Amino acid sequence: MYKDKMTPMERARAIIRGEEIDRIQCNPNIANGSAKYTGFKIGDFNTDAKTLAKATIDTYKKLGYDSVRVFTDLFILAEAMGATMKYPEDNTVDLLKPAIDDIKDINKIKTINPYKDGRIPVQLEAMKRVVDEIGDEVPCATAIIGPFTNASFLIGAEKLTKMLIKDEESVFKLMDISLESCFRFIDAAIETGIGFSISEPMASCTVISPKHFKKFVKPYLEKVIEYLSLKNKKTAIHICGKTEGLWDDLSKMGFSGFSIDNVVSLKDCVDKIGSEIKIMGNIHPTTVMYSGTVNEVKVESLKCIKDGYKSPKGYLLMSGCSLPVETDIKNCEAMMDIVRELGWPITDEKIEKLIKKYI
Repeated sequence: MYKDKMTPMERARAIIRGEEIDRIQCNPNIANGSAKYTGFKIGDFNTDAKTLAKATIDTYKKLGYDSVRVFTDLFILAEAMGATMKYPEDNTVDLLKPAIDDIKDINKIKTINPYKDGRIPVQLEAMKRVVDEIGDEVPCATAIIGPFTNASFLIGAEKLTKMLIKDEESVFKLMDISLESCFRFIDAAIETGIGFSISEPMASCTVISPKHFKKFVKPYLEKVIEYLSLKNKKTAIHICGKTEGLWDDLSKMGFSGFSIDNVVSLKDCVDKIGSEIKIMGNIHPTTVMYSGTVNEVKVESLKCIKDGYKSPKGYLLMSGCSLPVETDIKNCEAMMDIVRELGWPITDEKIEKLIKKYI
């Protein structure tokens, strides 16, 4: 049984200072699965901040991963701005209806009051509870829903992507409204003491072109980065799907890290932009973490580490996206166990020896 010799915060600070660490950083990227691991229902997260905080804290204490995120779903802002949700009793909230059906109704979209609207007050209280209990031990963050992704939930993803070609002016208006709500969310979250990561899945090259990313997404992400920097905050970003066409832009925008999906090559990403930005990823969340055996998780983790650990700006082992809620906690434990067994410093020879052990 291998144990950590440092807390996640100690490890993070040592990395910044260029000092020795006990192991590579690792985060299985557990989201609402924390309910399953702690005896709650996911639906409770929508109304009870104590439950959301306790599940988040208790899951971290079981596994000891390197960053904690207070997160339930991508619709927190859109719901507070007028979108309609469906609320399964024991699964993740999903979008039922966008805030508006037609862009001519754009003036009906309201900018959020984070202290009153939707489920944001529940999230804010949970953030405060998490930071107060474990914030000195582990970096804690909440998800800023990216302006473009949030905009897609306000009008509908299909309509928004058509507007990129047919109605640029309205896209910019929608993005401005979305951005202002992002700013208000940031202001309220900062009061809890929490940090940030950005989730911008709809900016993927799987959904829009790199040309449209540069025109409609990049300027607004830069505004978010600038806003955070004025408050002495940094942020990493996750974009789902294919992102190769965005790597050059993302690496130069000022993000503290880039979390990549399992559908792209970790090695290629490290080779292309690892000298400019910390890379995080990218074990397959379903075929490996959900469906794989404990040994398969360990082997795939080691393969990712081999591709990533030499990245000049740093590397964090992570799943390619949030884990399915039914993922067995034993597979999350296996991911953490293997980085502890591997230890530090890392060599290709040590990695290959452990791969042979578990293959």
